[in-house]
Amino acid sequence: MKTKIIKSIIYVVAVVTCFSGCKKFLDQPVPGKLSEEEFYKTDDDANQAVIAVYDILQSDYWNGGWNSMLMLKIMPSDESNAGGANDGDQPGYQDLDKYRATAQNDKVSMTWQKCYIGIYRANKIINKILPESDVRKRILAEAKFLRAYNYFDLVTLWGDIPLVLDDLDPTKYASTGRTPKAEVYKKIESDLKEAIDALPLKSAYSAGDKFRASKGTAQALLGRVYLYQKNWPEAVKYLNLVIDSKEYDLEATTAMAFTKKGEFGKESLFEISYSNTSAYDYGNFPWSGTPESNIHVQLWGPRADAPYVKATADSLLGGWGMNLAKRKLYNAFVAAGDEVRRKNTIMSIEELKAGGGSFPETGIYDFDGCFQRKYGSYASQSGGTVAEVNYGTNWRFIRYADVLLMSAEANYRAGDEVGSRRELNKVRVRSKLGEVLASGDALFQAIVKERQLELAFEGFRYLDLVRWDLAVQELGPLGFIKGKHELLPIPNNEVVTGKLPQNPMY
Repeated sequence: MKTKIIKSIIYVVAVVTCFSGCKKFLDQPVPGKLSEEEFYKTDDDANQAVIAVYDILQSDYWNGGWNSMLMLKIMPSDESNAGGANDGDQPGYQDLDKYRATAQNDKVSMTWQKCYIGIYRANKIINKILPESDVRKRILAEAKFLRAYNYFDLVTLWGDIPLVLDDLDPTKYASTGRTPKAEVYKKIESDLKEAIDALPLKSAYSAGDKFRASKGTAQALLGRVYLYQKNWPEAVKYLNLVIDSKEYDLEATTAMAFTKKGEFGKESLFEISYSNTSAYDYGNFPWSGTPESNIHVQLWGPRADAPYVKATADSLLGGWGMNLAKRKLYNAFVAAGDEVRRKNTIMSIEELKAGGGSFPETGIYDFDGCFQRKYGSYASQSGGTVAEVNYGTNWRFIRYADVLLMSAEANYRAGDEVGSRRELNKVRVRSKLGEVLASGDALFQAIVKERQLELAFEGFRYLDLVRWDLAVQELGPLGFIKGKHELLPIPNNEVVTGKLPQNPMY
């Protein structure tokens, strides 16, 4: 109501003023608006600017469209089916799942665009803020981490990409071209090393600042960057810095790391936060904007109108039926004897029914008999009178368990099998599994399996299979074509207006 009154007053003033001299009214400066030259001067300016870079990472429902980077990474994997009401429900996600995505895919286009928005905002900070205070020095380091993070998503998903480090003159859009990924990686590395030098430890942040990148966050990402480039010694070096810092540890269970209590906990290196306190309903939810809640959690819940009836002692509520777990993943947990993680990661329809719940056996699009639970639509994660639009579940983008498993892999590749088993077994023991004593290829296969089970639905499986050259073996039956699906298509608008060469076979 208050907004409507203000808008009415503005309208009346505008009309009256126009009659007395419209041109003079339009020529007046907007009160409180700063020019770019006046901004980026103070600690407060710098803080507002860097919050805007974090903010775009939160924007998985943006400008009226579903465009989650996490969902984009999950869909080409063998973890889940796109699901939905039918074969026309969010076709962008469904096409990624079925390896039918083209350059016109809206999810591909919007996630690419959001990465470059984040980079644009980070560039402004890096190029305009002077390191004249400790706060601004730290914020410059955060911006370099965030720029590197966005570029890492781009280079791993699309390969050679435009490397833009300052404002780009519109006349140069069509001549910027795609930078070789080796050069992009070099810039990512230099950004992260500079960030590491200036970022504080996680423990130095106040409770309200735990969302910010810390020294360990940047070290972990740099370790991943070197791992993906097969630079094993450097990967070991930076991952060990995280481990040796004693700033992080495993929670008692994987499930604990994904609870509300576990947000920004001891296992968290980098996560994106959401709010469940906005009190959205279907009338005020910003369907054409960007909500503060995590609406994708509702999108991923078991399809309520199927109908889904929850198990008696469970708190997993119904949702809109996308990201439906594959039976193959469920079977992998069973084959590994991994009961502890399985119960909190994936649920079969048989388990649902045994617990007093129900769901149709057939007739549900893309349903393979299982539901994902790691990012479940749990009652405890929602707020407001309309729970389904008020989920506050955070995305966990870098976890300590992942750091340990990356270290296990890097050590194995570098020839240190003792170190590899040490880090691998930390994760396995947490899940009540026996220690791995294997060596050689059997040890590597144990690492592959552990990453599949520990990191399910966290956006790593597809990228892992591609870099291990196991994609044809595991994803070939789903439609993966070697020489094509290692990368996503370059969005059509970038091909047409930016004159960027398309990726092979698209």
